[in-house]
Amino acid sequence: MIHRVFRPLVMGIINCTPDSFYSSSRKQGVDEALQQASAMVKDGADILDIGGESTRPGSSYVSLDEEMDRVLPVIEAIRAAGIRVPISVDTRKAAVARAALDLGAHIINDISAFRDDQDMIPLAAEKDCPVCLMHMQGSPETMQKKPDYGSVVDEVLDFLLTRAAAAEKAGVKKENIIIDPGIGFGKRLEDNLALIRSLDRFAATGYAVLMGLSRKSFIGTILETEADDRLIGTLAANGVSAAKGADILRVHDVKETVQMLKIMEALLWKD
Repeated sequence: MIHRVFRPLVMGIINCTPDSFYSSSRKQGVDEALQQASAMVKDGADILDIGGESTRPGSSYVSLDEEMDRVLPVIEAIRAAGIRVPISVDTRKAAVARAALDLGAHIINDISAFRDDQDMIPLAAEKDCPVCLMHMQGSPETMQKKPDYGSVVDEVLDFLLTRAAAAEKAGVKKENIIIDPGIGFGKRLEDNLALIRSLDRFAATGYAVLMGLSRKSFIGTILETEADDRLIGTLAANGVSAAKGADILRVHDVKETVQMLKIMEALLWKD
């Protein structure tokens, strides 16, 4: 079960990809990824999120073998190095998730909310592990081609509750379900802002809530900056998310996020 005592948990992003949107997050090979994992744990990461397939706008599936080759040796090396923090595997493929869990991962982070691979739900139920279900309009290839909503908050929330109910019906425990509004995944600027402003509605569902907005383009649109210069904007948006009930913050910059949350904890969440 994922839950917050005071501050949200910090999930550090390790992209084992050559093409993720933030170039500084790309880790080529086991050694680079292991160094990143060690540094993130030292900086206070509560969870490591490891992915082998970029899901930036316009990206497409990588093959099963390629994703396995990128992700599994990294998980194996992290565990061999004695790093024991929970590992989340960021994948849409049940075969990758199963292999990762067998090597010591704890969490399945599926941006398709179990829609892309029908074997994901029974796997999650069988393994009794936390799962993250994210909203996305379309697919990574198409999601930013004129996304449109009538009421984005209502539609995203309804989708996530429907997917969570389907998971529960198939045997996934409610306490193992994490929902993610999918900031930047088939969303316009105004949609992303509306979702963050209304995050308390997602937190009120009783499911843990994950927010993944680190260095994303909506921050760049507001600040007129590229990804390399979006740290302060990311911290501001994550601070608002934390205050509105986010349980997990998925970030590239662990040290700075942990420092921000320590101040927020001292000011807001401790007696």
